Amino acid sequence: MDKVRIDKYLWAIRVFKTRNLAKEACEGGRVKLFGKNIKPAHTVAIGEKYDITTPARLWVIEVTDIAEKRMAFPEAIKFYKDLTPEEDKLKKEKQTASFFTGKRLSKTGKPTKKQRRNLEDFMDG
Repeated sequence: MDKVRIDKYLWAIRVFKTRNLAKEACEGGRVKLFGKNIKPAHTVAIGEKYDITTPARLWVIEVTDIAEKRMAFPEAIKFYKDLTPEEDKLKKEKQTASFFTGKRLSKTGKPTKKQRRNLEDFMDG
């Protein structure tokens, strides 16, 4: 296992859920080596440091071993060193309105029992 593509490696160590997502991240410029975008076919080498942007968080990893096949998370974390600063490890919070309007967001499911009762009271009265 001396030559592994970056898209396959990122999938194997569970940074991305699918290999296609890893490939698209490389093509979209969200995987960087020394500040430069890399292609999905880039060969991974031990000691390289990658900056990876995912929807959930920012990753800064250093390759400590080469992984070709996907494995369980407890095993996968042995193949890289996470150098991500603590503030970047937190998930990006969804921005919400600054106040509650009483309305639920469109297409977020059926009304709760309380919302249904309030609506029925409003329609009857």
